[in-house]
Parts: sequence; structure tokens; C-alpha cells
Amino acid sequence: MISFTLRDARPGDQALLLRFVRELAEYENLLHEVRATDVGLSATLFGPRPFAEALIAEKAGGPVGFALWFYTVSTFNGAPSLYVEDVYVQQAHRGGGIGRAIFSELARRALVHGCQRMDWSVLDWNEPAIKFYRSIGAHPVRGWTVQRLTGEALAALAA
Repeated sequence: MISFTLRDARPGDQALLLRFVRELAEYENLLHEVRATDVGLSATLFGPRPFAEALIAEKAGGPVGFALWFYTVSTFNGAPSLYVEDVYVQQAHRGGGIGRAIFSELARRALVHGCQRMDWSVLDWNEPAIKFYRSIGAHPVRGWTVQRLTGEALAALAA
């Protein structure tokens, strides 16, 4: 069995992260929605006020996946929460424990930062991911749906 490592993303990883974002979007049939750029990812992750963090999974010295997350606050818990925006492991490297290791590392970081929970979204058709999430103890949040404001509606509300 070939081992793998997880490392924090660092300046210079933007192009790699963007490649993984595009691969994930293609898998999810959402490539047409990707607007991210190297410059934007650099500012988001490594700028004067980073808004998110990322890690890279490497196997045999090469990158095979990533995770990107940020912290939110739960007013009900009165504590921070870790929100997992994306986790992606390339198809050829799935099933070898990399995804579990990524989620384990994120759980560890959540606890270090005093988080009381981790949240993320999954497409309702993505049965392999849902099965994996159940295997690590995650459960759906019943009664809640994601709401989103973008584009013209966002600009109109801001005006």
C-alpha cells in the first residue's frame, strides 16, 4: 500500500487548487459555474485577510486531492463551527483512506479551534459521497435547505 500525506496549502498552490476545483466541478456537472481564478484563490487563501484554508493530499510525491474550509459561528451553540466547502480526491485514488484522513484532520482542527460541529453540503444525487459520509458518522440536517443569493439579486439587495 502506498502511503499518502496531507499538508497545508501554501502560496504557489493556487493553480493546483484551481485544477482540483475544475475536476470536482466536472464530476458534479457544474464546470460551467466555475469562476475561480488563480488570483482570486491566492487572495482568498493567502491574502492580508485570509477567508479560508486549504490542504493538499499527496501520494507518492504527487497531489491527488484537496480540502478547503472556513470557520463560521453558530449562535445556537455560541461557538465556532468548521464549514467544509469542498473535499475532492481524484477518482483513481478513492477508496484508499485519503478522504477519511482529510475529514479526520478537519475534525481535529475543528476541536482545536473550539468548534462544536462541522457542516458541509452534498449534492442529493451523489450516492458514493453520501454513503461515505454516513460511514464516518455524518447525518443529514432534516428540515433545512440551503438558500443562496447571487448575481443581480445580490446586487439589487445591496443597493
